[in-house]
Amino acid sequence: MPRVRELEVFRLVLPYGRRLETVLVKLTDHGGMTGWGEAVAPPPKAWSALEETLAARLIGVDWEHPDSAPSGDPAVDMACWDLWTRMRGVPLAHAIGGERTSLMATIRLTPDPSVESLVARVNQQVCAGYSHVTLDIRPGHDVEPVRAVRAAFPALTLAVDGGETYRDPEQLVALDSYDIEVIERPFALGDPYLHATLQDQVSASVAVEVTSPAELDDYLTLRAAKVLLLRPTSFASLSDARRAHDRAVAAGWDIQCAGGQGAGLARAATVAVASLPGCTLPCDVTQPPRNNQIVDPVVGANGGVIAVPFTQAGLGHEVDEERVHRLARDSFHS
Repeated sequence: MPRVRELEVFRLVLPYGRRLETVLVKLTDHGGMTGWGEAVAPPPKAWSALEETLAARLIGVDWEHPDSAPSGDPAVDMACWDLWTRMRGVPLAHAIGGERTSLMATIRLTPDPSVESLVARVNQQVCAGYSHVTLDIRPGHDVEPVRAVRAAFPALTLAVDGGETYRDPEQLVALDSYDIEVIERPFALGDPYLHATLQDQVSASVAVEVTSPAELDDYLTLRAAKVLLLRPTSFASLSDARRAHDRAVAAGWDIQCAGGQGAGLARAATVAVASLPGCTLPCDVTQPPRNNQIVDPVVGANGGVIAVPFTQAGLGHEVDEERVHRLARDSFHS
């Protein structure tokens, strides 16, 4: 039975890309076993809440399973799962019901003002082994780049991500002429009727991203999509992410896992969840640069394939604590 005797929490600002903030939690039990968790881009008051309450909630408290641990925070929940599975010598992927030992990956490409440049970037990724590409699109910058990429790569599996920037289904219907597999996040969440209208008009699968199983229910009831874009670290707990997976599978939906941000631990948890049997679409953990990561081995794709660490306990990656301390803008220890 785990009992945390020591905890450390670090606030990092990653040095590449958008200089994203991330919070790392390290738990140590009385036997010296450790577990790590990560919250990417946490809410503004998350740090002060952890600093004020975490020690009282966790240190010296017995718990039998991560679901019964007094975590109350995604990073702490992940750390509890990592500690619990390491104590048992089992991989996190196996503990939550995963089955796959490797995953297909998609590569996400940001908009490019030059269609020729975008096609060249797609070609670079295809040559690197990717058979699935996701293009970020925006109103007014969608049909032309998709048409150009499809003309250059007729057999490529292609998805698009609207980034919740569209307002009218008619803006996206024209994309259906280019054999798009999935239209991700076309509209802001909160209007399942708008998503259902688009899904009725296109053969591509509409994908929605939610942050709780309850939020998913409205979309399932209206058949407002066919794909769940599952970002495990956006849920309150990994068990909640698993529950959302189970509900989507029961409704006949496909699932794509995503979680490329952060310092590596959130990516590792994403890979573990993506090994679940219902996660049938390629996984997205390819961005930002691997130099952001503090884990060994780094989490990412090789030749369009992501390895699931099914022979290592816990998250399956060791943390470079020296680098964590170098990158930390703030920390506390209890």
